[in-house]
Amino acid sequence: MNPTSEVANELQQNSETLAKEMVGSILELIGVEIPKQEIDQAIIVYTEYLKFLGDSIKNKDETTSQGLLEWSQQNGEREAAKGGRISDILFRYPPTRIVFIDKMAEISLKHDVNTEDLIWINKRVNNMLDISINETVFAFERQTSKLMKEVQDEVDILSTPVVPVQENVSVLPLVGKMDHDRARLIMERAIPLVAEQKVQSLIIDFSGIVTIDATIAKHIFDIHNVLRLLGVDSIATGMRPELAQAAVEGGVDFSNIKTFATVKQAIDSINIEM
Repeated sequence: MNPTSEVANELQQNSETLAKEMVGSILELIGVEIPKQEIDQAIIVYTEYLKFLGDSIKNKDETTSQGLLEWSQQNGEREAAKGGRISDILFRYPPTRIVFIDKMAEISLKHDVNTEDLIWINKRVNNMLDISINETVFAFERQTSKLMKEVQDEVDILSTPVVPVQENVSVLPLVGKMDHDRARLIMERAIPLVAEQKVQSLIIDFSGIVTIDATIAKHIFDIHNVLRLLGVDSIATGMRPELAQAAVEGGVDFSNIKTFATVKQAIDSINIEM
């Protein structure tokens, strides 16, 4: 049996023992506490990978271990799901690379593998680790983007609440910075809710708005026009002088919109009219 086949056989026959030994060496180099579940999973994956590497060496196969890919993806997804940092995973790779290369060199030298085959084995190990790093980062970014979108969707819903205060009367409180996206969300989310709740009077409260410019004031006026077409009477409250000035500068004519200093005043006015 040639030396490379002997290396391959040792990797396949002693894969679990080698995996436990290598994981232990990696943990010593890392010097931080890793959850037992992750350690056990690493041993399982490395056991599979060493078997795969043994078969790869025998057949000079340069494909990728599916198990290692899936494990790498799970690492990235798990770290993103718990709000961690990708650096918390990546810092493990340098010691992992050292342990793998040292162990492959030790086994190869024990079986008198020639220089050319030793170089090829090291290339396979490094290539697989590089692919593993890439899959980890890609999975982390995908999961992070997914979580950020979910959070943003929740924020969008919370940022356009239509709050019923009495029969046929609701309040749309605007809070924070008003920009083009917020104005678009009001169009997309709040207006359908107004129709669904059969609102006859909608009080748009500006008291929580931090800043607004002429362009956004125009968007708000457009919302008023849409509400009017739906037969909804819109009322503006909490319009501070600087906000009103921005609206006027934007060419918005508030003469057609009822305005009150507070939501209470607007509700009192509606009740008197009733």
